[in-house]
Amino acid sequence: MSAFAALHLPELAASAALLQPELVSLRRDLHRRPEIGLELPETRARLLAALDGLPLELTLGEGLSSITAVLRGGRPGPNVLLRADMDALPVQESGRLSYASTVPGAMHACGHDLHMAVLVGAVRLLVERRAELPGNVVFMFQPGEEGQGGAQRMVDAGVLEAAGERVVAAYALHVAAALLPNGLVASRPGPVLAASDTLHVTLRGRGGHGSSPHSALDPVPAVCEAVLALQSMVTRRIDAFDPVVLTVGTLSAGTAANVIPEEARFAATIRSFSDQSRRTVHAEALRVVHGIAAAHGLTAEAVLEDGYPVTVNDAVETAFAAEVVAGLLGAGRYMEMPKPIAGSEDFGVLGALVPSAYLMLGAVPTDGRDPFSAPYNHSPQAEFEDNVLADGAALLAGLALGRLARG
Repeated sequence: MSAFAALHLPELAASAALLQPELVSLRRDLHRRPEIGLELPETRARLLAALDGLPLELTLGEGLSSITAVLRGGRPGPNVLLRADMDALPVQESGRLSYASTVPGAMHACGHDLHMAVLVGAVRLLVERRAELPGNVVFMFQPGEEGQGGAQRMVDAGVLEAAGERVVAAYALHVAAALLPNGLVASRPGPVLAASDTLHVTLRGRGGHGSSPHSALDPVPAVCEAVLALQSMVTRRIDAFDPVVLTVGTLSAGTAANVIPEEARFAATIRSFSDQSRRTVHAEALRVVHGIAAAHGLTAEAVLEDGYPVTVNDAVETAFAAEVVAGLLGAGRYMEMPKPIAGSEDFGVLGALVPSAYLMLGAVPTDGRDPFSAPYNHSPQAEFEDNVLADGAALLAGLALGRLARG
């Protein structure tokens, strides 16, 4: 981090604090009206209203409610990107917030409402410093993070080159409703989030009467064997120091106790932390399923649905982010995560293309609850504290300011 950026960090934090009431209002408005997926018309309209009148070059997505905003600095330099996801989850909120979701079956249970407010705050802070910015900032408001691949669609539409030349770095911040104490920032170099893929399996045999299994080809024992064999495969074919998590989440067969069904099905989520382990578990899972099916005289349909890649933090950008946290928020506000998180998200698409850093920010409510027992992200009871909004905005702005100053 340059001396230029370091000197501006305390002043940046003070400016962000002045925005706190406005950011709280925006966040709560967004929380009340969550939208799911790629098409988020009300959410985009609310964000555009918050950005109205600012000196930004705006590009709106086609086929998805994305916003790409470019701020041109007053001095020449590189381009950096700051990203926030926009979409909610198909979760019925069961908390008692005064600003709880008013949309049945939809909730900002992962904190994306905070992410959007934080990025709007970063926009405001950097606009105020536009004349001294040595380069340009791309603000990426992305829908469809929760499984619809919005990041890839925005990359395909040119978000990384929105300011002209490709950005030299990208940063994102994600709030946590539990596990991480309020206000603490955590990250790590290397893998920070897992790749996430889905295995869909159908085993087909020949149906029959439950009293005469010898006259049928029963897929039920075989599907049970496959589920157990996949667990053993993970422990025997994957390096324990490059782990994989394979969890069968659905399993179905049959319609009656005395009927042998013609087919049985299951689906599993697969999490991995390197390209090597990801390739290995894909190949081995298919081998196990087809082998067991053949041993039972069944046919197998096994499909691997690729999800999000591993999110890998660049070592230099992560070390730089830790410096910014210390200079902006104070010593002791940053911790290095001892291991990656088995959750996944599509910021990894950006990390595979440009040096990036993905940071976690503790947003546990400050009402005395234990961070390690509070409802976590995606829970219908998940709650996030508003008091981190100004710090988050200052942190994203500080990352952009410091990275541009590095040249």
